[in-house]
Amino acid sequence: MHLIWENLVKNLTLLWTGEFKKLDEGSEEYELGKGVWEAVAASTSAASDTIPSAYGSRIPNIAKDRPNVSAEMWSFWTLYLGPVLLRRRFKRPKYYRHFVQLVRLLNLCMQFEITDEEIETLRTGFIAWVEEYERIYFQYDVSRMGVCPLTIHALLHIAAGIKFCGPVWCYWAFPMERFCGSIQPGIRSRRFPWASIDRYLVEVAQLTQIKTVYNVALELSLTAPAIDPQGSFSDPDYPTCILLPPKSPNRPNTNAIRSIAIALSTRTGGKIGSITKALKDAVIEEWGKVRRIDSEAGDTMRSCSVGILAEDSRDATYVRYEMLVDQNALYRNREEDFQLETFYGQLEHIYRIHLSDACRALDTDGATTYILAAIRTCVLEPEDRDLAGLDVHFYSRAGALDVIDITTVQSLVGRVKDVSNEWAIIDRSGVLARAEWDGENDT
Repeated sequence: MHLIWENLVKNLTLLWTGEFKKLDEGSEEYELGKGVWEAVAASTSAASDTIPSAYGSRIPNIAKDRPNVSAEMWSFWTLYLGPVLLRRRFKRPKYYRHFVQLVRLLNLCMQFEITDEEIETLRTGFIAWVEEYERIYFQYDVSRMGVCPLTIHALLHIAAGIKFCGPVWCYWAFPMERFCGSIQPGIRSRRFPWASIDRYLVEVAQLTQIKTVYNVALELSLTAPAIDPQGSFSDPDYPTCILLPPKSPNRPNTNAIRSIAIALSTRTGGKIGSITKALKDAVIEEWGKVRRIDSEAGDTMRSCSVGILAEDSRDATYVRYEMLVDQNALYRNREEDFQLETFYGQLEHIYRIHLSDACRALDTDGATTYILAAIRTCVLEPEDRDLAGLDVHFYSRAGALDVIDITTVQSLVGRVKDVSNEWAIIDRSGVLARAEWDGENDT
């Protein structure tokens, strides 16, 4: 994929800034003014503050510090930041739509699984994109032949490569480079480095087979076992997450406890007044962080109300969460029709509620723990047609406070502000990482 990040995207930015091989824009108007590109570059750098570190390293100013922008940074900029920051920047919309179509095709390339129909979409899509590229940038002028390097032609072979070799994640440069880095410790001899690598790989393969055949992966693991951080809290009823310090020394105020009671009433069907009385004797704590531990890529999400942030910290308080919403809520006489919907918002509070005894109001038989999240939802704007299919959502204001079970909080999201001062939500999770409700379990 260096074909894309280190060549194609860089060349596009050079064309947009009038720096590509001293060529002007010919009969088109695709160049961005110097001030416009500097604003895009400044917004790119500023966006790192509102995008969690789990999404990748900070991206420098791509106008002033271009040599230090890595392929990984160009990848993130192209797939997530570019569609937002270039929105409404070009003199004519067709240049922006052409770029967005490239992003759609690249997203399709990098799916974990890809069907024959999607490969055909890639084949025809890249043909159409290259033809449009020739109309816009080449303009069928021999003197402009320099805008059609081999990397443009290579796009036409991507679909065939995927058909023959499988999805690009199987063989593209990033995993291969990291694999090469992983075998460097196996080089024990400067005189015979290749023999050292061969022996190291054989021994790793043997150890992997033993782990698999005898189911002793943990016993033969060469890495230290994961240990919960000091001061953390975990509960068997919440196996997908742990709570992390800091922890507030104060009990939540009356308004917060009422919000908790309303949430528990919705969950259990109990009366709000009875639940509020029961919560007077409950242990209610407010925590600063929660980490998902149901996968190696679990995010650590921070509450915006507890703890002190470092000056150079990156915002890790905005999250994606899922809730079942009754589609017939406005119709009193219709049956309930719950559908799983996706929401975004800022994580304001993380509550742990522990009742040491049975509680009639909550219909519990013994000691019970609830972990709830209070999230200030983002009111999403209507979908931008130009960005259809990219899962980019915009919002300009915050809405209601949703108090929900912590298990519905799925992942961190980032944010970037566009030219109209709307916030765009950057969600890297994709459809493969999202929860699915089978309609049978309403908890």
